[in-house]
Parts: sequence; structure tokens; C-alpha cells
Amino acid sequence: MYKNLQEILRRKKITTKSYADFLGIAEKTAQNKIHGKTDFTLGEATKTCTIICPEYRMEFVFEKTEKEEAEVTATAGMLVASTT
Repeated sequence: MYKNLQEILRRKKITTKSYADFLGIAEKTAQNKIHGKTDFTLGEATKTCTIICPEYRMEFVFEKTEKEEAEVTATAGMLVASTT
């Protein structure tokens, strides 16, 4: 989950629907991206940081929670193991 992004959108009073419209995607797709179920494209991340929150670094806005980082690391480890 992108907690920093969620907090930025909340502070700026940007609804998920408005954010989805801004990105040109469905509201459910935006929800999935914000909750880390699907990935943001580089274009979506760049547009978000350039227009909505230029005062923050992209690394901060799209920082994942520790749990998600552990899941990514575990998945990467399984991929490496399966290719050797």
C-alpha cells in the first residue's frame, strides 16, 4: 500500500475517483494501484509527482510498506530459485 500517496491525496482533498480521472483509468484500477495490487506505470508516477505533488520526491510518494517490501523480496527469491 502506498500510504504516503494516500495521505497526500487526502491532504489535497483529491478523491480516488478524481485521481483515476486525472490518470485516465477506472476508479477500481486506481484503488488497486494505491493498495499495491497492481503497479503504477512510470508515466502515471511521473504525472502524479509532477502535477499533484511536485514538493515530494517520487521515492517518498511511492514508498511501499514494509510488508509489501518483504513480499516483493520473497517473490524475487522464488523467481531466482526457479531459474537456477
